[in-house]
Amino acid sequence: MRRRHLPLPAREGGWLALFAVPLLASPLPAAAAPQDPPVNLNQLGFEPGDPKTAIVEAGAAPRDWQLVDAAGRVLASGKALPFGPDIASGVEVQRIDFSGFRIAGGGYRIRVGGSESAPFAIRPGLYAPLARDALAFFYHQRAGTPIEAAIVGEKWARPAGHAHEVAKCFAGRDERGTEWAGCPYSLDVTGGWYDAGDHGKYVVNGGIALWTLLAAHGRRPLAMPGLLDEARHEMEFLLRMQVPAGTRLTVPVGKPKPAPGQPAWQAPPPPFATIDASGMAHQKVADRAWTKLPTPPQDDTQERLLYPPTTAATLNLAATAAQCARIWKGIDDAFAARCLAAAERAFAAARRNPEVHATNSFTGSGGYGDNDVSDEFYWAAAELFVTTGGAGYRASLEASPHFRAPAGEPGWPQVATPGTITLATQPSALPRAETDRLRGSLVAAADRFLAEEAGNGYRIPYPASGYPWGSNGALLNRAMVLGIAGDLTGDSKYRAGVIDAIDYVLGRNPNRVSYVSGYGAVSMRHPHHRFWAPSLDPKLPGPPPGVLSGGPNSTGMIDPVAAKLKGHCAPQRCWADEVEAYVLNEVAINWNAPLVWVAMWLAD
Repeated sequence: MRRRHLPLPAREGGWLALFAVPLLASPLPAAAAPQDPPVNLNQLGFEPGDPKTAIVEAGAAPRDWQLVDAAGRVLASGKALPFGPDIASGVEVQRIDFSGFRIAGGGYRIRVGGSESAPFAIRPGLYAPLARDALAFFYHQRAGTPIEAAIVGEKWARPAGHAHEVAKCFAGRDERGTEWAGCPYSLDVTGGWYDAGDHGKYVVNGGIALWTLLAAHGRRPLAMPGLLDEARHEMEFLLRMQVPAGTRLTVPVGKPKPAPGQPAWQAPPPPFATIDASGMAHQKVADRAWTKLPTPPQDDTQERLLYPPTTAATLNLAATAAQCARIWKGIDDAFAARCLAAAERAFAAARRNPEVHATNSFTGSGGYGDNDVSDEFYWAAAELFVTTGGAGYRASLEASPHFRAPAGEPGWPQVATPGTITLATQPSALPRAETDRLRGSLVAAADRFLAEEAGNGYRIPYPASGYPWGSNGALLNRAMVLGIAGDLTGDSKYRAGVIDAIDYVLGRNPNRVSYVSGYGAVSMRHPHHRFWAPSLDPKLPGPPPGVLSGGPNSTGMIDPVAAKLKGHCAPQRCWADEVEAYVLNEVAINWNAPLVWVAMWLAD
């Protein structure tokens, strides 16, 4: 996540059913002697019929392994398969395959010499609680509404943050000395989700997170009670971020032009121009300056400001509002119609203003800068076409280079694949041959992801190097594409790839940790978050169960914790469970959303 370039009633729709009891933590075995290498696996466990893999960090000679039960009785045994030196983890590894063991139970461990893995279970229905808790994260992140003890427990209850949020536009000089004119109105932007560990609310990033949840709902509409209630809380906020009709604003127009060797996000804004901004969407609402750690949202006294509209934010609104119109039709027709009207206004506004980009001009919130919005135009056109069948939207998407380009890994800066997923999986007026071609593109992307497992000792569908900010979220977005390929083909290899991804996230990694709070023997406990920060204030709670850490980051090691690791860690080991480690251990809506999608898919 490129963030620091420096209400419905809560109980409605079955929310009480969404919060599973967190798994009880038990300590890992004491550190093993050098001759007894670490054994890492999914600390939650495995469904009986799924592939089951453990990784042992050992040299070239195949190691003997045993599967033992809680009483220490040997249930299965074999020899590990050496992989050799692994760039991503920085050690030699071997793989243990015990997929043939399918007996349900708990307290199992894999033993290699004197070393044992964390305990794990084998049982059906393993992922349903994870899906519920991962979705509950979004309720915890709500702005504008109290988080109720009757739903989350006294530990995580809090008053509403920014309960009545009426914000005016930023005006005056920014941190670069650039003068901004502001706007002639204030907007009531109450609600929505806090984006991450701070109190910012962003249309870009809110869009991809919301789309992912609604895509999970679209695949299985009855699978998750409360999902639509949660999604609507965010959708209502996005609608409030739309610029009123008849508004003219002075904003930078054009792409920034960085100096030679200068990153694009450091470039000064392009020249200002006065535009018809009617129907555009503000990029974000956030504090004027960063709040200190820790600051619960109800204690945030910073001035809240709207920041200038952008084409990317406008197209995020268009795409998700069009998706909303399709999903709520027949559930709440008035809301569906309101969403469609907003989507069409936003798309027209973006067509009118195609080069209004975010600048890195403001402290106190993330930039989410993106100077290529061709993928946002394709995504929004795809959603509007599927919802309306409009010939103009079809022409727009068919003219896009992304319509025939290979699908790839989704993410907030790359949203062409969400457009392709919608066109490939939702009924529309697109010819069958085109739909089949787009489905083939998604399957081909999944195959490319699977092929990357061959170069990765921990066998995940991810490159061996170059772990970015939010690598866990990126991996789960790939797992979503794998799951879709499994739906389209019925081929079990794609489920195996999804299992490899979730195994890594839940403990089959060289840090011997489950990156999801409350799941596994040793799980993430100290995210970069202004409320879940007991290491800074013992009166504050740790994270609730189901919260995903951003994970290893070997490419942007700019926080004080990461800076000490830089140059001293293999890519998968560049991580720390510390509250100050914002590039390693922040949490975010766009990372938890694919965790919801993947856990729901695995639970299906």
